Amino acid sequence: MDIGKRYIPHELENKWYKVWEDSHSFEPKEGNGKFSIVIPPPNITGKIHIGHALNIVLQDIAVRYNRMKGKETVWIPGEDHAGIATQHVVEKYLLSEKGKRREDYSREDFVNITWEWAKKYRDHIRGQIRALAASVDWSRERFTLDEGLNKAVRQVFVSLYNEGLIYKGKYIVNWCPSCGTVLADDEVEHIEEDGKLWYIKYFLEESNDYVVVATTRPETMLGDTALAVHPSDERYKGIVGKVAFLPLVGRRLKIIADPYVDPNFGTGVVKITPAHDPNDYQIGQRHNLDRIQVIDEKATINENGGKYEGLDRYIARQKIVEDLQEQGFLEKEENYTHSVGHCYRCDTVVEPLLLDQWFVKMKPLAEKAIEVVEKEDVKFYPERWEKVYLNWMHEIRDWCISRQLWWGHRIPVWYCQDCGYVNVSVEDIEKCEKCGSTNIKQDEDVLDTWFSSSLWPFSVFGWPEESEELKKYYPTDLLITGFDIIFFWVARMIMMGEKFMGEKPFKDVYLHQLVRDKFGRKMSKSLGNGVDPMEVISEYGTDPVRFTLSILAAQGRDIKLDIRFFDSYRKFANKIWNATRFVLLNMDDFKKVNLEEKELQIEDKWILTRVNSIIKEVSKDIDNYNFDQAARKLYDYFWNELCDWYIEASKKRLSSEEEEKLIVQNVILEVFDKSLRLLHPFMPYITEELWQKLPIQKDSKLLITAKWPEANENLIFLEDEYEFSKIMELVKGVRNVKAEMEIPQIKKVEMNYKIINNESNFIEKNKDIIQHLAFIEKIEKTQEKPSSSATAFVDENYEVYIPLGEYIDIQTERERLKKNIEKLEKDIEKFQKKLSNKNFVEKADPEVVEKARESLDENKEKHRKLEELLREIS
Repeated sequence: MDIGKRYIPHELENKWYKVWEDSHSFEPKEGNGKFSIVIPPPNITGKIHIGHALNIVLQDIAVRYNRMKGKETVWIPGEDHAGIATQHVVEKYLLSEKGKRREDYSREDFVNITWEWAKKYRDHIRGQIRALAASVDWSRERFTLDEGLNKAVRQVFVSLYNEGLIYKGKYIVNWCPSCGTVLADDEVEHIEEDGKLWYIKYFLEESNDYVVVATTRPETMLGDTALAVHPSDERYKGIVGKVAFLPLVGRRLKIIADPYVDPNFGTGVVKITPAHDPNDYQIGQRHNLDRIQVIDEKATINENGGKYEGLDRYIARQKIVEDLQEQGFLEKEENYTHSVGHCYRCDTVVEPLLLDQWFVKMKPLAEKAIEVVEKEDVKFYPERWEKVYLNWMHEIRDWCISRQLWWGHRIPVWYCQDCGYVNVSVEDIEKCEKCGSTNIKQDEDVLDTWFSSSLWPFSVFGWPEESEELKKYYPTDLLITGFDIIFFWVARMIMMGEKFMGEKPFKDVYLHQLVRDKFGRKMSKSLGNGVDPMEVISEYGTDPVRFTLSILAAQGRDIKLDIRFFDSYRKFANKIWNATRFVLLNMDDFKKVNLEEKELQIEDKWILTRVNSIIKEVSKDIDNYNFDQAARKLYDYFWNELCDWYIEASKKRLSSEEEEKLIVQNVILEVFDKSLRLLHPFMPYITEELWQKLPIQKDSKLLITAKWPEANENLIFLEDEYEFSKIMELVKGVRNVKAEMEIPQIKKVEMNYKIINNESNFIEKNKDIIQHLAFIEKIEKTQEKPSSSATAFVDENYEVYIPLGEYIDIQTERERLKKNIEKLEKDIEKFQKKLSNKNFVEKADPEVVEKARESLDENKEKHRKLEELLREIS
């Protein structure tokens, strides 16, 4: 049975995904045990990036593997409504396309517009997940805002509120003036920035003395209500309890002592602004200080800012510094690098504000979530993330869950406008539960997106209903996600799973690293170094892209992705295609025989041993989430061992007598059947297409639902495997000599060998296969190394030589080698000089520097080999 001459990936992709879906292959079937996994729901705000692609590919490898292992396998797809991000994008769209702001619409109309936008972009996300060949069960697709998940979110909110674990209070929170909402602590990205440190004089009451206070934010001084020093700071013991005046404003400020103060910052005296700094807020709590808010939610100075009212925070800063200098309060300013919090969505500098918000008490929820990880009921891969997780959990702070948005799960709280009662309910209510008034108003805020996402492992299975699916598939077996959301999502899922299901949400957590560019730089729009997975799929095909990502996915290491890698593994797919085509063209008159009853040649025993060993190794690697090691072993095995060695070794026998040909055909099909099954989780399209063409008895109509191969212990021949590896070493030695002496590989040469150990008959026994693979005309025994010969192979039993006098002019070759060695020495010197130049290494394009290093290493290795060869023929 033939296949097309060329591998055309998109023809296979268009064909097989539909076949799998139509045959319900993605849906769980009763089996031996279960394997369940939920997709980390992509945000609906745009394209899947290369990190998402890596995540989806690794999940699909695990899913396809477990499905083939015969487990009842379910992979739940879905998308996240992405509250802040989605509302931000929709507002930008309305402003640019219609010239309207959110406030120009009613809340209901804006939400309806966003729903339409969400439907459109959910389709985009689905298309991209399909493009990656993800075998998710689309019949179970969920969305974090769908009706079932909304019920789960409300149930959790009400339960936590009734237990006192959700509360409302006025605290310092992170406010994004651009997005117009609160952010959780872990949604703030801290970036080192160059700024200024201003030193301001605060004069003491009834004195001409003053203290100097250093600050990076002069605009917040308008809200100062105290000065503070460290209790043990001897410099300032005499002023504790005294009063200073606030420059420009004249407010009286008490000078207090508090252990939080860092005596090494600035002058050791700090200003306390309880309404605009979380640490100052805590100091204010301890010392009963006033809280004066001077910056509003639009990051402008409010009515408490006196003459600066209405100014943007940065314009106010500039004006205040000018006034301080003019009035003699500014002692000096100096450059200062410090960490500044930015919104993780829009990059705006975050403003700490004192606001009334909803919070979750995290300490009580964290206790059990810490315990299950310490007991290894939940295991992290790589293991080092366990410590990171536990450190964060032990220091966990309360979580601000309210967001000032219209898009999201609206907080299920209604305030009675008559009696003031707070009504908290799973169902919408129309009248006050306390006084019966219908004059009630629902809370305007929505819940943090991560609140609904934290319920994902059980809400997708129908919780709070006690569904059969929930009983069967919870807890899930594996979570694969990026390390960057271990606190946003992983920790919160563990807490919520333990709280509401009484059990961990998953057994294993695999955290993959970032995908960076080939120089190790983070991909970004500004650098223009991003890789769009849909573009590379379009150019190279899904299977090569999947294999590239999987072979690079080493645990605990960021991926340095060079676009050339995709082409390399496209070549691998071509190799698989062409090798299978060769096999199929040689299967005429094929009959199935029992290989265990046949007399096999050494190459047959070797490849059968190798494939059965690879089955064990790859299975173990996938079980331990070493996807890169599994992929690497499959690549080396299929290309180097199966194609370059076994197929080459067996070609002659495929044209031989009937019995010998039949054995080779059966060995090849046995091996190719198992090989395509092993490769299927990594490269599903090409393996499905080729496996269908194999003239074998199949256990399934489709490879996707076929059995994972099992090692056949009766077809493992360890002694023959070792002996054939020796044959390979010898043949490679002969090939190397030919290459270095510029003798064509297909040119037949003589081979001489000297016996060191008379007990070995290795060469005599394997003379035919050695001659065939190394293109040897004749093999003869010798007592001494022949003159003008090169050593091809040495071990404890033999020395093997290739006499060269007949094939080359020795003197001419010596001169050629000397010239090449001299040229290499000059090149080596040139690259060493270049790489020792500090200016070149630091200022040249990183790609140029890396190429220079590679060239130096290559030339050194060539130099070593040529010198060795020159010694041989001299």
